[in-house]
Amino acid sequence: MSGPFNPSDRRDELADRLEHWSNPSPFDPGSVETMTEAQERYFQAPAWKLIWWKFRRHKLALISFWFLLFLYISILFVEIIAPYNLQSRNSDFIYAPPQSLHFFHEGEFVGPFVYGLDYSLNMETLKREYTENPGKVQPIRFFCAGDDYAFWGMIPMDFHLICPAEGGTLYLLGTDRLGRDVLSRIIYGARISLTIGLVGIAFSFLLGISIGGVAGYYGGWVDSIVQRLIEVVRSFPEIPLWLALSAILPVTWSPLWVFFGITLILALLDWPGLARAVRSKLLALREEDFTVAAQLMGASPKRIIFRHLMPSFSSHLIASLTLSIPGMILAETALSFLGLGLRPPITSWGVLLTEAQSINVVELYPWLLLPAVPVIVTVLAFNFLGDGLRDAADPYR
Repeated sequence: MSGPFNPSDRRDELADRLEHWSNPSPFDPGSVETMTEAQERYFQAPAWKLIWWKFRRHKLALISFWFLLFLYISILFVEIIAPYNLQSRNSDFIYAPPQSLHFFHEGEFVGPFVYGLDYSLNMETLKREYTENPGKVQPIRFFCAGDDYAFWGMIPMDFHLICPAEGGTLYLLGTDRLGRDVLSRIIYGARISLTIGLVGIAFSFLLGISIGGVAGYYGGWVDSIVQRLIEVVRSFPEIPLWLALSAILPVTWSPLWVFFGITLILALLDWPGLARAVRSKLLALREEDFTVAAQLMGASPKRIIFRHLMPSFSSHLIASLTLSIPGMILAETALSFLGLGLRPPITSWGVLLTEAQSINVVELYPWLLLPAVPVIVTVLAFNFLGDGLRDAADPYR
């Protein structure tokens, strides 16, 4: 019969069986200090810096961020960037196809230029036909005087970033049924389409955070009422509800009021999802020690919600915001395309797409579908940006 069990004997036996390895290189304290400094820099960094460090590793999201930043800065100067004024017409070039950009003419470098277009009417099909004339070399001018416009509707100017040659044309994306440059109208339309996403999401966030914050903080019967209201709003089909609310806007309203009306409609239908997300977060955070401490110190519910609870998941709100803006842009585009959203003289990407409602127009003049390209690219950029922010929202993961 063996003696009593001794844990130290068992530990010594296991130690004898295991192989030990030691690094024969001399100890370098500098490497340890460098690692310690890096760790200290990481653990003492504020939350926003941790999020930025992790966000930079998401290359697609970073590219989308800079692209969208450039896009939103450019809408401040659309009158300067566009080669033509929004309403400039050229009746000699109705439904003109896109002009190709060239740099070399007969083997010699000329710089960016386009060839002039010769127009003829096909008497059999009654279709306007345009052909490039290599004898008409029309160099593109930069930082030049062109069509007159009112910068932001206030300052008369004629300065443009690029202009057609004197007496020439510059229709890089073709023209529409009135001879207006499609590229210039897409640039002008970006101001409305991108702005309506920001303004609409601002209203939506105000409603979602306020209503969801009250429901999550108080709970009980307040939460029950809010949840039933959200269920009622979400029970309606979105597109028919959009159409119904848009149809009740008075036709006598000015374009500016129609813009705010459409924005308000989109915001009223977008807030329930955010409200539920905020409610679920506050239900979990209201029992935390810092919330109880703020209550015991006499802080008001408004201060606790917006000063203590909201910042705790602000990164998630930012990610939700970037994922909601493309929905607003698509909704405005769909409503305007169906004729129930914005109307001329307001120009947005959805309004431009109304030109391509007829299948005959699409078949004969496919460049009228080009306003859909910036919609697709912008929505994809917002989605990539939202994915990157969502992954970076938890920097310790």
